[in-house]
Amino acid sequence: MTILADTAAPAVQKKAPRRRVRTRMLVLNAVSVVAGVGVWWGLATSGVDLPTPPEVLKRYGELITDGTLFDDIVASLTRVLIGFVLGVAVAVPVGFLMGWYGTVRGLVEPWVQFFRTIPPLAIIPLAIVLMGIGETPKIFVIFLASFLACVISTFQGVVNVDRTLINAARVLGANDRVLFTRVVVPASTPFILVGMRVGLGSSWATLVAAELIAAQQGLGYRMQSAQLYYDLPTIFVGLITIGVLGLIMDRLLLLAETKLTNWQERR
Repeated sequence: MTILADTAAPAVQKKAPRRRVRTRMLVLNAVSVVAGVGVWWGLATSGVDLPTPPEVLKRYGELITDGTLFDDIVASLTRVLIGFVLGVAVAVPVGFLMGWYGTVRGLVEPWVQFFRTIPPLAIIPLAIVLMGIGETPKIFVIFLASFLACVISTFQGVVNVDRTLINAARVLGANDRVLFTRVVVPASTPFILVGMRVGLGSSWATLVAAELIAAQQGLGYRMQSAQLYYDLPTIFVGLITIGVLGLIMDRLLLLAETKLTNWQERR
């Protein structure tokens, strides 16, 4: 019994500081949000041409009541999720191949670097000409943004795997399949997840421009329509909604990162 108590004590001691850190971060997050809203409200009431928080909340209520906000969220979220998932699904294997095989790296890397220098928004005119004005070009530019962010991170994860780990696995008799699945993939996972988070941000950043392509629904479309009538509360509704959705999705990826890489030391 004494041995069990001694072994359980360190685990309890480790959890307690983590709880305190999480609680402290939540408090700081709440303080930051309240301070931000306070600054916004102060600027709006001091003469800066901004809607006040109550005006934005009122507009939120109107858009929720008539169902417009829900339809826009569904349309934008569908585009982002499809483009992001497709981008990651292609980027991860391409990044692994680039990092593992020198021939693939030599063939693919110039094109990846070439397209990285071209903003996805600059592809929109070409996408319209080649793909029309339906959903395909909107999803394509979002796909391209997430792909370019994730493929480089995955590639860096593979090439940065500690050679000592690879050599040790080979000494122990690991073949290429075991080496790849048991050493390279786990060691690259933190890089992949960081790339996914960056790709997700790029997807949301590209959304508004993507919805320029003859969209009839979506948060970006609603904001662009609102600017024609100088409807600042609606613009703020779109900005806040995109920010909140992006933050929630980022936190879900961060939670997955914590679960999948709990072997890493963290500060």
